[in-house]
This record gives sequence, C-alpha cells and structure tokens, in this order.
Amino acid sequence: MDLFSPVSLGDLHLPNRVVMAPLTRMRSGAAGVPGDLVAEHYAQRASVGLIITEGTYPSHESRAYPGQPGIVTDEQVEGWRRVADAVHARGGRIVMQLMNGGRVSHPEITGTDRIVAPSAIAIDGEVHTATGKRPYPVPHALTTDELTVVRDEFVAAARNAIAAGLDGVEIHSANGYLLHQFLSPVSNRREDGYGGSPQNRARFGVEVTTAVAEAIGAGRVGIRLSPMHNIQDVVETDAADAQATYEALVDGLAPLGLAYVSILHSEPTGELVQGLRARFGGKLIANSGFGRVTTREEAVGLIADSNADAVAVGRPVIANPDLVERWQGNHVENTPNAQTFYGAGAEGYTDYPRLTA
Repeated sequence: MDLFSPVSLGDLHLPNRVVMAPLTRMRSGAAGVPGDLVAEHYAQRASVGLIITEGTYPSHESRAYPGQPGIVTDEQVEGWRRVADAVHARGGRIVMQLMNGGRVSHPEITGTDRIVAPSAIAIDGEVHTATGKRPYPVPHALTTDELTVVRDEFVAAARNAIAAGLDGVEIHSANGYLLHQFLSPVSNRREDGYGGSPQNRARFGVEVTTAVAEAIGAGRVGIRLSPMHNIQDVVETDAADAQATYEALVDGLAPLGLAYVSILHSEPTGELVQGLRARFGGKLIANSGFGRVTTREEAVGLIADSNADAVAVGRPVIANPDLVERWQGNHVENTPNAQTFYGAGAEGYTDYPRLTA
C-alpha cells in the first residue's frame, strides 16, 4: 500500500490516504454558524483524501468552546451546506465530527443552565469563556432517561449533516469529551448499567454509534477514540482496565460495519492499537500526534507497513492547504503558527501560501 493510493472507507472513496484530522479553530462566531471564511478554509484543503471537520455540537448544551460551530439550527445547517458545496466543488470529501463536550464547558458557553457528564465530578482547572477564565462547574449527572435524549441529539445532528450535503459523520469518543468521559472510571462513577465494569462504561458509546449508523447508514459513520490519552481529567492509567474497556467498546462496534475507526495514540503500531484494529475488523485511520507532529516519513511508513489504512494529520494540514502535493513531491512545508490556531480571522487560517504561490 502507498500513502498516495486510493482507499475506500465504507461508502467513502478516497483518492489518497491523507486525512485532515478534526481541528478546533473557533471561527464560527457566537451563533455557531460556519461562514464564508470557514468554507474557504476547508475548500482550500480539498485535495486530502478526506476532511474531518472540527468538533461540531449536536445540542446547545453540548457546546464546548466559544466560536465552535453547531449543527442544530437551520442557519447552522445552511452554513455547513455552503462548506460542503465548496469542498465538493474542488473535488473533496468531507465528514462532520459530532462532539458533545459534556463537562468540558460552562453555562456561559452553552447558554444553558447546566453542563452535563456521566457523574457530578468537575474538571480541576479553568475554562475559557467569552468573558474570561472561569472554574469548571460541577456537572449534572445525566439520568438514564436523559441519555436517550443525548443519543437522539447525535442522531438528529447526523441527519442534519447529511441533509447539509456532507459525506458522513465521525462520532467523537476521544480527548476527554462526553463519550470519552463515560469510558474512564475516574470520570464515570455511575452505579447503574452505564458505570462500573468496562462493558457498562462502553455501553453508551455503542448505543450512540448504533443509533447513528441505523439513521444514516453505517458506511457513512466513523468513530474517534484516544485510549489512555489522559486529557481534561479523563484518566485511564490502569492499562488492563483501559484495554478491557476499549475491547468492550470495539466489540460492540464491530458488528455495525462502520466506515472506520480513528485512533489517536502515541504508538499506532503498538499492541493496543493494532489489537483494537483486529477486533474491529474494519478500516483504521491512525493518528499519532497529539502534542507531536505526524511527519511525512511516519505517515508513509504507517501505510507501507500495513499498520493503518489512512493517516490523520493535524498541524501540517493547517499550514499547508496543498499538503498532499507537497508530500508527494517531497517539497518544503510551511511552518504552522500556533499563535493563530484559535481566533476569529483569516490570519493563520486561510492565508498560508500554496506551492504555486
């Protein structure tokens, strides 16, 4: 296999195996509506095999950041339609990452009277709101009836994404957000059927993914995992427990026939990731870089050695809208400017030069 060869992930047919990782960029304003700037940003990067959007909230209560886009209101759906049309006009493919932030938020961000989580345990630290830093509040522990509502919000969001013309969705069960919060015994202290054992902690993620797959077709659905990433107080330091939990999760996902599983882990060739890949039985998007940059050499090697079917890349795609062309020709890369990752304007978003410039 070759990084620049085609691959099919379920119903998604990619011309190359370079995937744009989901990247929080905060450019969608107070109303969460992606505008022309967001459309141009994604369209510039349409030559990657697949674009995965930034995490997009399926309900107001699930919003995690100021400037984060949603897929709830008619205006948000229309905004994403313009994004999808712009990407497709340049020959690209784009799926929406659906993300419930859970306790990684604040009522000043959500505009609601609470934030939610598996258990009423606050994150130790401060959250950035539009008016400054605030301590993370103690979240409301979701009841079993409320879990059904949250599941249905994911389903409605997936339907909205397809209606807006996107090619599929990725369910965010990583990086310390709500579905990941259910997986860790540190953030999930429930005593019902959704807490305690690895199988119980994996249950809600399986239920959400199953419902979304039934709604829009499993071949258009992927899921993102980050086992033992230990971020935002979702701690998984017991290796045996983490392995059992993710094996239970993947065992529940395997029969669905999903398009892919995307796993963020520092050792994508290691036993944990490759073991989960074997249990899943489908296509793997590997992502080695949270805190380090995935290089061309690593991406090429992951595919050449059959350790992944595609590779998700973050910062190099931020700085190089024509990354595939640069990597194919072994050209020099632009350097990303971390000072402009998050913001409101075009600087560091749509102004990185192409090779042809």
